[in-house]
Amino acid sequence: MKKVIITVIIIVLVGLIAFRLYSNKQKNAEEVAIVAQKEAQVAVRAAKVAEEKVADLFTANGTFVAEQDLNVSSEMGGQVIKIYVKEGDFVRAGQVLAQTKADRTNVQLDNAKAALETAKSDLKRFESAFQTGGVTAQQLEQARLQLKNAQANYNSAAIASGDTAIRSKINGIVTSKEVEEGTLVAAGQTLFNVVNIDNLKLKITVDESQVGQLKVGDVVKIKPSTSTELVEGKITFVAPKSNSALKFPVEILVANKDKKLKAGMYASAQFGNDNNEITALVVPHSAFVGSVSQNKIFKIVNNKAEMVNVKSGRNFGDKVEIISGLTAGDEVITSGQINIDNGTPIKIVQ
Repeated sequence: MKKVIITVIIIVLVGLIAFRLYSNKQKNAEEVAIVAQKEAQVAVRAAKVAEEKVADLFTANGTFVAEQDLNVSSEMGGQVIKIYVKEGDFVRAGQVLAQTKADRTNVQLDNAKAALETAKSDLKRFESAFQTGGVTAQQLEQARLQLKNAQANYNSAAIASGDTAIRSKINGIVTSKEVEEGTLVAAGQTLFNVVNIDNLKLKITVDESQVGQLKVGDVVKIKPSTSTELVEGKITFVAPKSNSALKFPVEILVANKDKKLKAGMYASAQFGNDNNEITALVVPHSAFVGSVSQNKIFKIVNNKAEMVNVKSGRNFGDKVEIISGLTAGDEVITSGQINIDNGTPIKIVQ
């Protein structure tokens, strides 16, 4: 009986020890999981979606392009024997930029000229002979046809000979020179690029809520990225249909007589009236993942990042109007998006 009691006591003690060890193991696992979850959280900054009073003014960003941008090509193949301009030179329409070797075309022109003179002499001889009955009317007509063909061949050879001079078709600045003297070029090969920046076009896109407010001829204020001064431009084109991003291309012509603006520079076009205020649902520009045109924002739901598709509206400087996809009070991530995916746990920092 005594042995049985001792055995029972040992079994109970072993069970208590095993239970205690299991409890400690489970508690440690839970603590490790909590620590791991905390360490997995990505630090981000956030802002709340809010309705705000903003100036009835929206902006659209774009890039300046030259109104005239022309590649000058060789109309005839051959060897470049002389180049008259260098990069940065101003040239006028019709000015010769380079000359190709004209030996072959000059020979063709000489041959065509000789054939033309022969055809003229033959025709005079046939006309005299026809008066005396020495040739028939059919033979005389054949001589006239030969003169006509010889004249056409001469004209063609003269044009080809003149095409060895490579001329600019516009006034502008030589921005690139693709050949050197001695280079063999093919017909149609680009040799120079000439750009006229007396006028620039600012190319922008606007959405459907904005395009109805714009029309050709409207005067627009433009702020170049390199200047604090505003310049004026005139809308010359409003697309009749949207592009693949559901935006409408718009072109604004800007006078640039002093050449301060350059093709490729960024600028913002300002539309509307900054004296009037409206109420709009807005988020910081930095809330968008990638560009605004992608219309993707991370919203915070239960301390996790949730990607949402929104429909953006007007651009109010550092704020962007939200037409759909978010509501007032929603919290969105404004910094740290590069480190998160949909469903990533996040931690908001100031």
